Parts: sequence; structure tokens; C-alpha cells
Amino acid sequence: MTPGRNVTPDRYALLDAHLTELASVLHGPAKARARLLGELREGLEDATDDLSAHLDRDEAARRAIRDFGTPEELAPGFQRELTIAQARQTARAVLLLVPLLFLCGYAAEFTAGPAAQLAFVPLAGVAALAGLAAAVLLAATGRLSRRLPAPDRLPLFAAWTGTTAATALALSSLTLAVAAAVTSNWPLAAAGAALMAASHAHLASVARTCRRCARLATGA
Repeated sequence: MTPGRNVTPDRYALLDAHLTELASVLHGPAKARARLLGELREGLEDATDDLSAHLDRDEAARRAIRDFGTPEELAPGFQRELTIAQARQTARAVLLLVPLLFLCGYAAEFTAGPAAQLAFVPLAGVAALAGLAAAVLLAATGRLSRRLPAPDRLPLFAAWTGTTAATALALSSLTLAVAAAVTSNWPLAAAGAALMAASHAHLASVARTCRRCARLATGA
């Protein structure tokens, strides 16, 4: 709704129902979805106000909805934009959480010795590759996407990148949990294990959402 307008609650009732129906089939970051729906609402309200000068209020709203498109017509385009936003969110989560694994590798050496840190070497390699992939994803869906369209499979690649990084975090949590059981400095190892477990849960959730968005955007 445009700021400053003084309207009754039911003045845009038909538009509310239209937007609610559209919102129910869209998936992606809440802020991005709210922004898209907010922009659509403003356009619909302006069109309804203009048309109501010579049409019944409800008929004006129906005409505005027809002109802008039904939920079935609008959803694919909106979902594609939300899917790209979700892919970027997933890539950012990978870049934010993967460095924690390297810190936990040092914590493992401090708590249980070099042997424990050795277990982190392959996990660190996987994490490094996931971080590199995430950086490429951010570039491909950022300014570069203004010149070159993002490939259809890019969001799915982002989802699997997140899943791979989440798996590495889960294994690091398990490694630190084992270290906590065999070392006298168990509080630090246990804290690291808990942090890795929480990071895994968050990243896995973000990656699942990204995978769902990717499948909706491609109709798979």
C-alpha cells in the first residue's frame, strides 16, 4: 500500500485475496518475497484507483488483476526471481559457515592433538571447494547476471553446494564429539561440536529450501 493513503480495511479486499493466493505458491527468502508482492500491490492499487474513476470499485480491481496477470500467470516469473535470491542466500551461508570448520580443525589439535586435526584435512578440502563454488555462485547471480543470464541449473548447483558443505560440518561435529570423549580438555571440544552441529542444521535447512525453489522454478 502506498504510504499516506487513508483507506478502509476492505477497500482493496479483492487485491488482498489475489495477493494471498499468489503468495501461497511462492517459495524463497521472506524479504525478497515481501518486496515482490509489495511492488505488485502498489501497482495493483494504483491501477484500481485509476480505473475506479469510471468503473465500479470491485470491477476496477478485477480489471487491474486481469491486466497484471492471474496468480498462475505471475507465479513462474516471480518464482524464478525468488529462486535466484535463494541461491544467493545459500551461497552466502556457505561462505559464512565454512570458515568455522577450519577453526574447529585447530581446536581439535589443541584438544586432542595432531591426530584429531588430521581427520579434518579431507573435510577442509571439501569445505574449500564448497567455498570456492559459493563465491562463483555469488558472482554469477550478482552483477554478472545483468550481462549473462544465470543458467537454469545454477540454483540446483547452489543447493548441492550447500548440502555438501553441510555434510562436512556434520562430520566435523562428529569428529569433535569423539575428541571430547577422549580428551581431558573436553569442554572446548564439546563446544566446538555443538557449534558445528548448529551450523550444519542451519545450512542444511537453507540448502533444502534452495533445492525446493530450484525444482519449482524448473517445473521438475
